[in-house]
Amino acid sequence: MSFKVSRIALAFSLALGLTSVYANDPVVKKSDSGICHDKSSPSFANTKNFTPFKSLDECVKSGGRLPAGQAAAGPIVKKSDSGICHDEKSPHYERTKKFTEFKTLDECLKSGGTLPKK
Repeated sequence: MSFKVSRIALAFSLALGLTSVYANDPVVKKSDSGICHDKSSPSFANTKNFTPFKSLDECVKSGGRLPAGQAAAGPIVKKSDSGICHDEKSPHYERTKKFTEFKTLDECLKSGGTLPKK
């Protein structure tokens, strides 16, 4: 019985250790105010209360935003969870938080997405 408890305690300790290592050295930090900072951001080191992410893209898809003055690699097309393709001209573009990213509207439509109703 004590061997079983020890194995569980060891597994729990390892899980906590791996989580704290990941949280202490994240690639991207999403601050409590929802700003995604990667290591190139001047505020990365100063951001103490954050949610860690593996990539800037993952952070933005979670509802985060880039710091002021830091533009995205280019405009993207967002395919919402309901399958609607929103480009930057769509009135729902900014409100679409959970999405699959595409480089073009055509790419989004070819993946099975649809245009928003007018």
